[in-house]
Amino acid sequence: MPREGFERQLRAIQHEILTLGSMSAVAVERSVTALRRRDAALAETVVENDGPIDTLAYDIEERALLIIATQQPLAGDLRIVASVIAIAGELERIGDYAEGIAKLALLNLDEPPIKPLIDIPRMAELSIDMLRRSLDAFIDRDTLTAHEIWREDDVIDDLQDQVYREILTYMAEDPQKITRGTRLLWVAHNLERIADRVTNICERTIFMVTGERSQYITRTPG
Repeated sequence: MPREGFERQLRAIQHEILTLGSMSAVAVERSVTALRRRDAALAETVVENDGPIDTLAYDIEERALLIIATQQPLAGDLRIVASVIAIAGELERIGDYAEGIAKLALLNLDEPPIKPLIDIPRMAELSIDMLRRSLDAFIDRDTLTAHEIWREDDVIDDLQDQVYREILTYMAEDPQKITRGTRLLWVAHNLERIADRVTNICERTIFMVTGERSQYITRTPG
């Protein structure tokens, strides 16, 4: 295939990564909004929309593998295709975390909240912002921004620690709040893992551009 056609294929799958990233970011935003507003319909929408996120992620992977099989890209081009596959996997997992938050929101509908939600929505807001900017950095080949976003993960970790301390205090004071508190701890856990997935996207971007692993250790979320 002429170089022009090959590059067109590369641009197409990178554009699909942006689409997948937007879908995952919206899922995270809606899941936490559903939790905060106690909105069953919105939570159910997030759960239902996880299927299309999975489908697009698999489609991107298949198209990327087809490029490898048919075009046999070398060096920098191969790193682009490999990074697309890896980032699609990270975004699909972020969608799964959002689905998990939405399911937890549905479980909390029939019980009063143990406290107003402040830090959890803040974690979501920061994680979504990191996600969107990491994808911009990927498209722009911006390793400087990728490094900066990687370091921002510490803010998410600090917020998670704050949520844990506060929720555990409520649970210790009133055992009837243990179940509701545990669900909120899982929400915070999912948001922290989302931010970890974003750091992996940043590391992939750095590797794609430089051909070298980042100086940071890749995180492997559960």
